[in-house]
Amino acid sequence: MTIKNIPEKRATKEQIEKAELLSEALPYMRQFAGETFVIKYGGSAMGDKELSKTFARDVVLLKQVGINPIIVHGGGPQISQMLNKLKIQSSFIDGLRVTDLATVEIVEMVLCGSINKQIVTEINSAGGMAMGISGKDCNLITARKLRRTKKDPDSNIEQILDLGFVGEPTDINPEALVFFEESDVIPVIAPIGLGEGGETYNINADSAAGAIASSLAAHKLIMLTDVPGVLDKDGKLISRLTFNEAQKLIRNGTISGGMIPKVETCMDAISNHAEAAHILDGRVPHVLLLELFTEHGTGTMIVP
Repeated sequence: MTIKNIPEKRATKEQIEKAELLSEALPYMRQFAGETFVIKYGGSAMGDKELSKTFARDVVLLKQVGINPIIVHGGGPQISQMLNKLKIQSSFIDGLRVTDLATVEIVEMVLCGSINKQIVTEINSAGGMAMGISGKDCNLITARKLRRTKKDPDSNIEQILDLGFVGEPTDINPEALVFFEESDVIPVIAPIGLGEGGETYNINADSAAGAIASSLAAHKLIMLTDVPGVLDKDGKLISRLTFNEAQKLIRNGTISGGMIPKVETCMDAISNHAEAAHILDGRVPHVLLLELFTEHGTGTMIVP
């Protein structure tokens, strides 16, 4: 019998690294199976075609390994584009868009229409089953008018700022999301809330995601941002923070500006039985998988 020589096939370095990554991920997949992750999706990742496709594939993978992802999305830049196109002027106070009656109608149209359905389409195209809803559906998010005050520098008197139809969540209906946990469907939520008088409120996506995570006692709250995570005073990434350490960094000014409300939202989720909260750079491809399924992660994790 003649035995022919079979060409030897050697694995490339890239193939070996992929196999090692899968091996490293397996224990985490087992650990997180059946758990609910609330993911706030926005920023540059949502505006980049390749990153949005990567995000959709990663979310589908989470669902396929038994995790229950709940997506809450923003859409500030897209709202601004539509308002400019319609020649509707808008202004900001402390980073929040002043939202009058005409503006809130456009906000709802953009968030619940074009953006929400685009994300749903991308997840479905990646092999998943997604359904788009807003905070109005099934009374998911009840909201009230957000009230902010600001001190007048001359008189030192506090003034009440009128932001119009900008709201904050007051109640979440968790039963509206139970269906998704028991099915193959991934919910994609537009952060629009309903007031007690039937008013429509524009809600910051971070706040909406945090409130939903807290109401569900979600295993994790994950916030995708345009920064690597929480940075120390030298600009270096802090990969892990305890609740008390985060409080200290806010008090001493290390955590400042727009990062403060993000960290406080994470801390609220932890106070409501979330095991951890993560602040990640959404501009990094596969950042969800790198953070969740590798030993060292890539962003900042805040733990009790």
